[in-house]
Amino acid sequence: MIRVLIVDDQPLIRSGFRALLDLEDDIEVVAEAADGGQGVALAREHLPDIALIDIQMPVVDGIEATRRIAADPDLAGVHVVILTNYGMDEYVFDALRAGAAGFLVKDIVPEDLLHAVRVAARGDALLAPSITRKLIDRFVSRPLRAGSGAGLAVLTARERESVALVAQGLSNEEIAARMVISPMTAKTHVNRAMAKLHARDRAQLVVAAYESGLVVPDVPSN
Repeated sequence: MIRVLIVDDQPLIRSGFRALLDLEDDIEVVAEAADGGQGVALAREHLPDIALIDIQMPVVDGIEATRRIAADPDLAGVHVVILTNYGMDEYVFDALRAGAAGFLVKDIVPEDLLHAVRVAARGDALLAPSITRKLIDRFVSRPLRAGSGAGLAVLTARERESVALVAQGLSNEEIAARMVISPMTAKTHVNRAMAKLHARDRAQLVVAAYESGLVVPDVPSN
């Protein structure tokens, strides 16, 4: 059973998501919260697998709530999925760095929401295609931070290769095919890279890959 916490200051959004999720045999909404502070408290009480958190809320916003969850060792198993009204906003990078596993727009179709919850529960990165494209575009426009690639020095060559492929959106099975290894070995490389880089999930590997320059997005020529 996938246990879900919904954190949003709009009651209609919370009730709509709950009604949809509770229809599924393998998903259970364990609690709702109207702001980030209450959401963190309920996460500690219920230990959900997934926390769907609105990015913009009064009192404590989604970024700060994500940061508090990521900083709590007791909540290491909670995967935060940020909810936004837009395909991209200025807070995306802050939320990813804070520990979000991915993003969903609130007008997502029901089938995609259910798929997203299951994907996030497996620990996979979850970024809507429109957000992924803009995320990459934003990396293109940002200069690399000095020394930003140094952290990847702890990775083996194969682990670096697996991180680069994760950043390209490949699954473990696709990484295995590209590297000519078994899916289990690919998963091992990814998991070891996550452990060495202290990444909560694959979304943080994507950020690390682009910020370090390990992966350089294609820039269209003029």
